[in-house]
Order: sequence, then structure tokens, then C-alpha cells
Amino acid sequence: MIAVAVITLLAVISPGADFAMVVRNSYLYGRPTGLFAAAGVAAGVLVHVSYTMLGVGLLIASSTALFTVIKLAGAAYLVWIGIRTFRARAEATVDLESKPQLTRLGAMRSGFLTNVLNPKTTLFVVSTFTQVVDPGTSLWQQAGYGLFMSAAHLGWFGAVAVFFSVSSLRERMLKAQKTLNRAIGSVLVGLGVGLGFAR
Repeated sequence: MIAVAVITLLAVISPGADFAMVVRNSYLYGRPTGLFAAAGVAAGVLVHVSYTMLGVGLLIASSTALFTVIKLAGAAYLVWIGIRTFRARAEATVDLESKPQLTRLGAMRSGFLTNVLNPKTTLFVVSTFTQVVDPGTSLWQQAGYGLFMSAAHLGWFGAVAVFFSVSSLRERMLKAQKTLNRAIGSVLVGLGVGLGFAR
């Protein structure tokens, strides 16, 4: 459970498409709209969790060897994304120029679609599950992992919505991104290497 928590929290706070979308909605339209976008992101995570649980379960039942290969590939992905995150220098791109009308339902839909169509989230969820799930892991425990992932996204992006609805704080957070990227990248590399060699 500790590995799930650490990987999930690092994946959530690493700036990406979800982050940029929630920031933009919060900054342009206010706190409620940003919170609805955050809820959409959290709902999107549940989609990734659902098909991952089904796929990992079938994989374990059909081929232990293939599952091991995918587990190692997942660990390698964590190392790779950790290195990329550590080396990232550019700030998250947040388009604040255009301001079309956006309802709260529209904000939730944008959050959902941004997450569901994001390959980064797919890879993170699959990589995490293949590191912590084995033939003895109950369905309820796997569901607990998935609900935690969704709740973590809701909590973090809800905080982002609250934070960025105060325009004076936006620049301070973006300036800290480089340091944040290096810290996240280092921990992800360590986790990937450790989980890859774990049995």
C-alpha cells in the first residue's frame, strides 16, 4: 500500500495535462468551476483503474511469465518517466488567453476527457498495479488501490483549484516547478529500480 500511495502522489503532483486544464479553469472561471474540473479528473482515473484491474486479473490467470515481463516493463517506465521529470525545464503550458463560456458541467466533462484520453495516466495506473498486484491480491484490495488513486487526484486537483482561483498565488507555484520536478523524478527513479528488483 505504501508503494501505491507514494507512486500515486508523485504522479498526481507532477505537472501535466490535467494540471494545466484545472489551473486554466480555476484561473479564468473561478473556484467552483475548477473544483468541477478536478472531480472530472478523479472520475477519469476510475476508468483507467477499471480496465487495468480487469486486464491485470486476466493476465495473472493466463500467464505468470507474461505478467512478470509487464511488471518489469512497468518498473522501467517509472525509471524513464522519473528521468524525464527530473530533466524537465519548461513550465507547464497554461493557455490563459481565450475565455469561451464554460459551465460547471462542461468543466467536469473537460476534466474527465483530459484524464481519460491522457496516455500518461494509463501508463502510470498500469505500471503501479503491475508492481503491487499478485495472484494473492484480493479484488477488494485492488479496488481500494483504485479508489485511493481517484481520491488522491480529487484531493490534489481540488487544492490546485482553490489555490489558482487566487490569481496572486499562481506565479509563485509555477516558479517552484523545477525544484518539484527534480524531487519527483529522483523518487520515481528510485522506486522504479527498487520495484524492478523486488520479488
